[in-house]
Amino acid sequence: AAEYCEVAERLSEEPVDLLEINISCPNVKEGGIAFGQSSRSVEQITREVKKYAAQPVIMKLSPNVTDIAEMARAAEAGGADVSLINTLTGMKIDIHKRTFALANKTGGLSGPAIHPVAVRMVYEAARAVKVPVIGMGGVTDTQSAVEMMLAGASAVSVGTVNFHDFRATEKIVQGIEAYLKEQGISDVNEIVGAVRQHI
Repeated sequence: AAEYCEVAERLSEEPVDLLEINISCPNVKEGGIAFGQSSRSVEQITREVKKYAAQPVIMKLSPNVTDIAEMARAAEAGGADVSLINTLTGMKIDIHKRTFALANKTGGLSGPAIHPVAVRMVYEAARAVKVPVIGMGGVTDTQSAVEMMLAGASAVSVGTVNFHDFRATEKIVQGIEAYLKEQGISDVNEIVGAVRQHI
């Protein structure tokens, strides 16, 4: 926890607009459980970081939990907005060498494969808190970005797809504008959390 606070304090006078705090890291003092896997830890680390941060703080939530809404509420109680999801824990084994492909045995899975999980968790988190929710996880095109917003994301983050198409974000923004025009919607905020509850 002290390291998070130290970094937040060092950045407090830097030209940084906001801090996104990745809490999927292991808390060695608590037996190695990730900060983001305990609601008590989430609220505590959020409160601590907020004491040192001059910028708005966004807690990046781990999907590797039983109840994402509980974690979102904990971050909100600590005074931060939330972003989700971070990577899912995955594993790859080299069948020819019969060894783990990663030195740490497990690693973070990102990209399109995690998108349905991300949409579900954004939906659950957005319904549980009043603070803005930033949706991320497998956003590759206009459809996946709009899906996040309909689920409740106030903003959307684009990650892995940038390795394949450096103009992806620009294309998604243009696509959202076209979608809004097609739907006859003048304000993008109208689609945030606007998924219909019945088919």
